[in-house]
Amino acid sequence: MAEDAAGWSTIESDEGVFTALIEQLGVQDVQFEEIISLDAESIRALSPVYGVIFLFKYLSPTSTDRSKPQDGTYDTQTVEDDGLFFAAQTIQNACGTQAILSVILNNDTTSNPSSSGGDGSHDRIKIGPSLSEFKEFTTGFPSDLRGEALSNSQMIRETHNSFARSSPFADETQKDPTQLSDEVYHFIGYTTHHGKLFELDGLQPYPISHGYCTPESFPEKIIPVLQRRIERYPADEVRFNLMAVCGDLRKKAELFGDDSMLEREKRKRKAWEWENSLRRHNFVGFTGEVLKGVVAEMIKKGKYEGWVKEAEDSTRKKLEQRRSRGLAEEQLQE
Repeated sequence: MAEDAAGWSTIESDEGVFTALIEQLGVQDVQFEEIISLDAESIRALSPVYGVIFLFKYLSPTSTDRSKPQDGTYDTQTVEDDGLFFAAQTIQNACGTQAILSVILNNDTTSNPSSSGGDGSHDRIKIGPSLSEFKEFTTGFPSDLRGEALSNSQMIRETHNSFARSSPFADETQKDPTQLSDEVYHFIGYTTHHGKLFELDGLQPYPISHGYCTPESFPEKIIPVLQRRIERYPADEVRFNLMAVCGDLRKKAELFGDDSMLEREKRKRKAWEWENSLRRHNFVGFTGEVLKGVVAEMIKKGKYEGWVKEAEDSTRKKLEQRRSRGLAEEQLQE
């Protein structure tokens, strides 16, 4: 475990990012797929599905009553009695990876096959030695201590941060995780465990049960739960993202002998790899060299002074237009 828990960067809610992240942590034969249509068949088509990750704009609680959630019921015993992996969120930008691990670590090979409420035929996830060691180390921890252990894991944090967009101008380590702005987004996980559908949200004191559910009935059971959460928002709010945690679709294509699906999945993986490489690259040096080349060319052609004046005039015009709009708005308010 690392000594320093600071420095968790924001990562995108992206299927290629999440898939590469868990593979880098040692997880095998699992990927993430974005769900566009909120219906059971879209989820079932990706079977086996281990759970879903839901991203939404964070809303401050409207009630100070922490004795019950807005939907479902707190299950205060399942962590201790049934071995559900649940960790409190102790740092702001870790919620994406925390939601991912909440699903992965409740469906791994170290879990009892019957713990998902199924008959044992549901494939279990091979999580690799690093996550196995982490899960074993935190077994028996209360949720707050387990959250601290996750936040302090150098291995998990460095893997998470390797997928943050490279920027020399933002230092997210200086953010106060207790201060939430109006544009904070939050990740939570949903999965089955011991015959129940659980909502795993590190900002809640306990896992939230949404009733009886097996892996087989999960696609039908999860839809109304998600719909009720979405209904808490204004009708014009569309900033949600839903991702299924499913088996590697390349393996599925090979199993069924579907060559076109296999080729499509291989192309998708190449695209993900390319996009992730761009996320890691700092383009400031490249941009600087391009700009120097353009300036040199303008000077060579004797157009530099005019080019600068044109830019200054354009900037001045935009500022005047913005100032005029501001004055007009103030007059309307009066």
